[in-house]
Amino acid sequence: MASSPLCPLLLPLLLSSILLLNHPVKCDDENDSLLRGINSYRASLNLTALSKNDNAACLAGEIADQFKDRPCTNTTGSNTVPGTEPQFADYPKLLTKCHLNVSNTQDGVIMPACVPKLEPSLVLTNFTGSLYSGNLNDTKFTGAGIGSENDWIVVVLTTNTPAGSFVPFNAASVVSRIGLIFHLMFLLMGSIFLL
Repeated sequence: MASSPLCPLLLPLLLSSILLLNHPVKCDDENDSLLRGINSYRASLNLTALSKNDNAACLAGEIADQFKDRPCTNTTGSNTVPGTEPQFADYPKLLTKCHLNVSNTQDGVIMPACVPKLEPSLVLTNFTGSLYSGNLNDTKFTGAGIGSENDWIVVVLTTNTPAGSFVPFNAASVVSRIGLIFHLMFLLMGSIFLL
């Protein structure tokens, strides 16, 4: 049986392509796993599942990035006393990075937690077995975005109201919609005159 000179290269090429296609994405896996765990917790309470909100995830990631160098203590994350949570001096800047503004994020909730090495069962317990569970039990929240960095993981809860939707504000989309309406009106008027 004759063999091609390319045959010895096919096996390493096939193996490397499989490895490249199956590269693990640790951060996304942690975030998706936490969302699944939170949704299982909510299901046990007969609450609807939270949908993934990419805009809230952007904000959660930015906030987690702000915390990444802070050590875990018993006064950080879900262990903080209500009213003593860290304030974000650059919150408007973080919103801008995610193309959000205050008016569509004010009904949302930001919940940071610090868990060494982000051990999955402890991360879930930090949200379901702490003061944060009150927010997770609230039916007004319909979506979640999750971001993590080092030992910090942040959950941002969203609502389906305009003040909590986390829909990005994009002036260009408003202008393009107006432009689209103008063009449609122009075509309609042109077709009327042609009749």
